[in-house]
Amino acid sequence: MQIIWLGHGSFRLEIADQVLLVDPWLTGNPMLGEDQHAAATQGTTHILITHGHFDHAADVVDLAKKLAVPVVGIYDLMSHFEATENLTTIGYNMGGTVHLGQVAVSMVPALHSNSLSSDPTLSPGREAGFILKAEGYTIYLSGDTSIMADMDWIGDYYQPDIGILSAGGHFTMDMAGAAYAAKRYFNFKTVIPCHYRTFDRLEQSADALKAGLPGVDVIEPEVMQAITL
Repeated sequence: MQIIWLGHGSFRLEIADQVLLVDPWLTGNPMLGEDQHAAATQGTTHILITHGHFDHAADVVDLAKKLAVPVVGIYDLMSHFEATENLTTIGYNMGGTVHLGQVAVSMVPALHSNSLSSDPTLSPGREAGFILKAEGYTIYLSGDTSIMADMDWIGDYYQPDIGILSAGGHFTMDMAGAAYAAKRYFNFKTVIPCHYRTFDRLEQSADALKAGLPGVDVIEPEVMQAITL
């Protein structure tokens, strides 16, 4: 399995028989050069979207059409994309699981806000996170979220060993908060922070996360450099 950060909250996951783009923000992403877009999206099988904010979903319509792949996410947002953009989607809801080839993708709550980048007055569905199971791994993709009590049952029920956590502060929990949540609610072997370093108002390092999680492999990702597990 390869986890490849595309900057901010965007990832490319090469896992089992799938190549999954998670919240791919390409246009205007200051961490991802335009010359890297083709490599970031090559071979994509599905696009996963946690919510509609521009820094997560602004490119979803163009990418889905260009790559001719389904978009996966909460039912209301997927229904909107089907009706307005004629996209092929897989819409489901909290607690549901869909199978993308050999990868099981369960939807779990997040605590944030949700609106469409194209029309901020529209808020189809709500924000979400994902649990991915494949290759013997269970990955928790938090999406944009604060610390929340739902993490208690998510950690207990799914028992993820890898956490990809939004931890930049201001818009999500910060590094200290992510460390607290990981220690209290989960038993991660590996933690990968994201949604940081993009803008000055966000945290610029994961030092507080590392300090708060002794014994956990906290990996600070680098853009387009694969983390192989």
